[in-house]
Amino acid sequence: MSTCDVRLNTISKIKEFVETLRAQEGNFTLSSGRYCIDAKSIMGIFSLDLSKPVHLTAESGNIPAEVKAFMA
Repeated sequence: MSTCDVRLNTISKIKEFVETLRAQEGNFTLSSGRYCIDAKSIMGIFSLDLSKPVHLTAESGNIPAEVKAFMA
């Protein structure tokens, strides 16, 4: 399991982030405060407080290199 913080502060960044993760194998979660959602769900992401970085967890391995562009 690997974790990092990502900043998703525009709609285009959110869309690109979801497309990037959907191309990856494994499960990813995003958490903000007490909320935890599937990181491959665009609707779930919009339910989080995106005014600050959110916490990404790769359940089955390492954070993909493609995600580094979104790191806070």
